[in-house]
Amino acid sequence: MIYLVEDEANIRELVVYTLQSTGLEARGFADGAGFRQALREQMPDLVLLDIMLPGEDGLAILKQLRASGSTARLPVMMLTAKGTEYDKVLGLDSGADDYLPKPFGMMELVARVKSLLRRAGPVAGTEEYKTGGLFVSVPRHIVTVNGAEVALTRKEFDLLAFLLKNAGLVLTRDRILSAVWEYDFEGETRTVDTHILTLRGKLGACGNLIQTVRGLGYKIGELK
Repeated sequence: MIYLVEDEANIRELVVYTLQSTGLEARGFADGAGFRQALREQMPDLVLLDIMLPGEDGLAILKQLRASGSTARLPVMMLTAKGTEYDKVLGLDSGADDYLPKPFGMMELVARVKSLLRRAGPVAGTEEYKTGGLFVSVPRHIVTVNGAEVALTRKEFDLLAFLLKNAGLVLTRDRILSAVWEYDFEGETRTVDTHILTLRGKLGACGNLIQTVRGLGYKIGELK
């Protein structure tokens, strides 16, 4: 199930119709109130969220989703007329998984939605990592520090898993952004730095496993 929060009725109806015609279940909501009521009834697989909404804007709704344990890992794609570089970075820094500015083609939207759903689905493989007091199981989506489970957002988890998969290698911000967010960005963005900072804080005693390599990027040392 895909939830769309969009106040423009013609866009809302077209997007819902297009998604349904390609075999995807979808529901549309004109504002945050209707969306939150639906969340209490059924958890969606993906949320399409406009920024410019009456009353409460999309970024405020996104921050609420990321702050709640039940929706922290829920995939969210921003759909908005705000297509400036600043707004893209702001959306990603706030926890969005993807960003599609208006006007957009329906087939591009469907392709991006299906890609995001695939990325958010169960992870194949048996990757498990243990170093120091940190344990990460990718297929079970579990992170523990000294035996205590740590709650991460989906992007924080993906970022940590990518660092562990490439343990011992220095990863540039551009490479991390491309691999974890599947987003190519030319210029300055604090998205990676912001998520690293938050991730270190949540990992507590194991936060120092993520090393900053000045002028290059980040790394986790060879696993022991």
